[in-house]
Amino acid sequence: MKLNKLLIVFPLLVLLSIACSKEGSSSGDAATSASKEQEIRDYNLAVEKEQAKNRFPCDTISLREYVKDNYGEGNYLVEFDRTFTYNIPKSAVIYFQDDANYVLAVIAKSKPGERFIESKNVIGFESSFINLDSTKLGTAFFWLTLFECNDGEFTRLWESEVPIHGGFNKMSIKTWKPKNLKYVELNYEDGIISGNRNYNFFMTNGWKRAPHLLETYSALTMKRTMANINNDKYPDYYEYDFTSHFWEDSLRIIRLRDSIPFYWSEKRQLYITNRTSKWFRKY
Repeated sequence: MKLNKLLIVFPLLVLLSIACSKEGSSSGDAATSASKEQEIRDYNLAVEKEQAKNRFPCDTISLREYVKDNYGEGNYLVEFDRTFTYNIPKSAVIYFQDDANYVLAVIAKSKPGERFIESKNVIGFESSFINLDSTKLGTAFFWLTLFECNDGEFTRLWESEVPIHGGFNKMSIKTWKPKNLKYVELNYEDGIISGNRNYNFFMTNGWKRAPHLLETYSALTMKRTMANINNDKYPDYYEYDFTSHFWEDSLRIIRLRDSIPFYWSEKRQLYITNRTSKWFRKY
């Protein structure tokens, strides 16, 4: 009888021991991963500092160090897509002066509780499929961030989230001609729609205030272009409606069916159209 009880209890103790071991190993692996990531970033920064010839206050090396020290593990200063823009990696940073010394940057943050993202997994065409990847490469949250540089110190003025998780390509400052208004264009590759998306951040209240977001895109059967619909200070857009059908020999024909004007409503804080009250967009 006692032997039978031992035969039942012993396997249960073994299973419990294995489960506890796995749980401890999992938390240990997470801690090790964070520690290893920090070591790699410290080493890379040390090498860059040693090899840098022309340093200046608030330069890119200083900004990477600031992000490492103030944003925590799993958060990075993003790089331009080398495939389409540069032959060597270049950080997504723009320096400019406009009544102050500004530093504009794109920062990617890892979703808490998930695997840390890797910068190579959120940049370029292939990373635009990251939401469909079954290998769990982590979820990236992009933030357009503006810093002011004073006496070599960074002051974060604002950060504005970009509603996309992968496919970053490039960033540039442009001017919307109808209102002579500055805006920052972030370009993303999007393989899912076979095209690209632009997230346009308009400085409707100057550089020191959080910007206004408008999305435009162009793909095989999707298109949205910037416009000036109601002549206020906010940009508007046309959203195009396409239709497709098959012709002889299974040839697919795509035709433009209609264009729908959307304009910004300050009252509702949404993009709306006069076509129907059921259609509205956040950006």
